[in-house]
Amino acid sequence: MNFSSLGLLRGMRKTNQQFAVIGLGRFGRGVCETLHNLGYEVLGTDREERLVAQVMLERLVDHALEIDSTDPQALKEAGIIEFETVVVAIGNHLEASVITTLNLKEAGVHHVVAKASSEVHKKLLERVGADLVVFPEYEAGCNLAHSLTRPAILDRFDLDPDQSIVEVRVPEQFDHKTVAEVGLRRHYGLNLVALICDNNVAVNPDPEQRLKKGAVMVVIGRNRDIDRLPL
Repeated sequence: MNFSSLGLLRGMRKTNQQFAVIGLGRFGRGVCETLHNLGYEVLGTDREERLVAQVMLERLVDHALEIDSTDPQALKEAGIIEFETVVVAIGNHLEASVITTLNLKEAGVHHVVAKASSEVHKKLLERVGADLVVFPEYEAGCNLAHSLTRPAILDRFDLDPDQSIVEVRVPEQFDHKTVAEVGLRRHYGLNLVALICDNNVAVNPDPEQRLKKGAVMVVIGRNRDIDRLPL
């Protein structure tokens, strides 16, 4: 179980079967590949022919087009304004990113997710109507810091600044105790979502199930409570 893709996907509706991604740099390619591997239909676009050809060659998308997304007519002709969710992955080109986001919202696209490279960029994207703004590099840096200081935490998905879902190894103090005996909710204010042991995933594990040192717990709760776990 891996929550690494959720940092971006948290704002996307699960009912969507199609996504458009504008900008096929490293971030945009990652979004395309993840969505495609999850079984969604993906349209990728970029103004560089080389990048468009590359994602098609590597089969990261279902369709790819070379367009200038700052041109509202080009977006319309490409059918991008018909998508309910569009990802603007042009983070390093502020003007093109903001204009593209504005074009999409003015055309009536319901859900626009945009990559920002700075706080100013974020504010501009929000001002023109972006529904979700993400900082991939910042979030990666936060995850690295967490992994360096709390190595028992294998993966982390921040729901908001105060709450997270984490994958954490069962500590020695919990070894051979049942879920009920550990009492994560009673003692730590955390909810146990799943247990992963020997590649077997138990969702909502039985209270009488025994924990095993080295297995993985998936828990949700406040960061300050997660930090109290004996890791």
